[in-house]
Amino acid sequence: MSLIYKLFKLDRNSREGVVSATSILSIIVNISVALLKVVVGILAASIAIISEGVNNATDALSSLLTLIGIKLANRKPNKEHPFGYGRMEYITNLIISAIIILSGTYTLKDSVVKIFFPEELNTTLLSIILVAVSAVIKYVLGTYTISQGKKVNSDTLIAVGMDCRNDSFVSLVTIGVSLVYILFGKNIDAFAGVFTSYLILKAGYEIMSKTISELLGQPADEELARELYRKIRSTDGVINAVDMVLHNYGPDMYTGSVNVEVDHKMTAAQIFEFLRVLQGKIYEEHRVAMVFGIYAVDNDSKDNKKLRKQITDFAKSNPHIKSYHAVYSDAKSNSIYCDIVVDYDADRKQIYQDFSAYLQELYPDKNIQVNLDTEFV
Repeated sequence: MSLIYKLFKLDRNSREGVVSATSILSIIVNISVALLKVVVGILAASIAIISEGVNNATDALSSLLTLIGIKLANRKPNKEHPFGYGRMEYITNLIISAIIILSGTYTLKDSVVKIFFPEELNTTLLSIILVAVSAVIKYVLGTYTISQGKKVNSDTLIAVGMDCRNDSFVSLVTIGVSLVYILFGKNIDAFAGVFTSYLILKAGYEIMSKTISELLGQPADEELARELYRKIRSTDGVINAVDMVLHNYGPDMYTGSVNVEVDHKMTAAQIFEFLRVLQGKIYEEHRVAMVFGIYAVDNDSKDNKKLRKQITDFAKSNPHIKSYHAVYSDAKSNSIYCDIVVDYDADRKQIYQDFSAYLQELYPDKNIQVNLDTEFV
C-alpha cells in the first residue's frame, strides 16, 4: 500500500487518499484474478469458473467507479450545489449495484442454458488449486477493503469489500463442483452457476436497497446523534435539547437543526453567546452545520411544576406518546404551549384532539397550543 500512496501521490491521512488507494489496490488484484479465472475456466470448459472471472472483472470496474466517485464527491461547493457533491458516492453505489445485478443476470442465463444443454467439464487439480488461491486472495482483499471503508466511513468501499469477500465464498462452491466431478463423475456445474448467480444478485440488491434508502432519507447515524445530544445538553445554559433533525449531504457532511430549552429569564444576548460557541465546536468536531431553535421554559414556579405533572400523567396513559417538551405557560398571551413526541404508529389527529381537550378541561380559560413532533434521529 505504501507503494501505491507514493506512486499516485495520495495522502494516507485523508479520506479521499484512503478510498483512492484502496480502490487502486482492488483494481490491480481483481484484474489479475479475473484474467487467471477466465483462462482456467476456458481450459476447463467451466461456466462456474468463467462466471467468477467475469464477476471479478466487474469488481475491478466497481473499484474504478469508486475511484471516480470519490474524486467527484470531493469537488468544492458552488452556487449550483451549495452543499457540495458528497452524494455522488451514493450515485456511484447505485451504478455499482446495477453492474453487479447485470453480472448476476448474465451468469444466471448461461447457467440455466447449461442445465438443459450440459457441456463436458475439463476439471483438473491445477484448476482447483488456482481457484482456491484466488478465493484466499479475494477474502483477504475484501476484509481489508471493508476495514478501510469503516475507518473512513465509506459505504462504497464497504459495499465493494463485501462483494469481494462474497466472491471467495462463491469460489468455494466452484471448488466443490470440481471435486464432485473428479470424485463421482457428476456434473453439477450449471446448478452451481445458478447458486452463484443468486449470491451475486443478492449482493447487488442489498447494495442498491441500502443506497436508495440513503437517497430517500433515513435516520441519521445513532452514535453521531447521541454524541451531539450529549454535547448540547451538557452545555451551560441549555436545560434540554430536543427535535434534532440531521440531513445527510454525503458520508462526511451533515446539516442539522435542534431545539434547545433555556430559562425564560435569559436575554437574547446571553443565549447567543453560548450557542455561537457551541455551533462552532459541533462543526469543527463533527462536520455538522447545526442551526438552533429556542424554547423558553420555566422549571421553577409551582404552577409550571403542576402543569408538567398533569402532562406526564396523560403521556403515561398513551403508549404512542414517547416524550414531551417545550412546556410553557405564558401569562401575557394567556396560552399554554407544549410539544409531544409520538411514534410512527400513532393516530396523530386523535392524540392531538385528546390531548388538547385534556388540557382545555384543566385550564378552560387558557389558549392551548399543542404541537406533535416525530423523532427523526
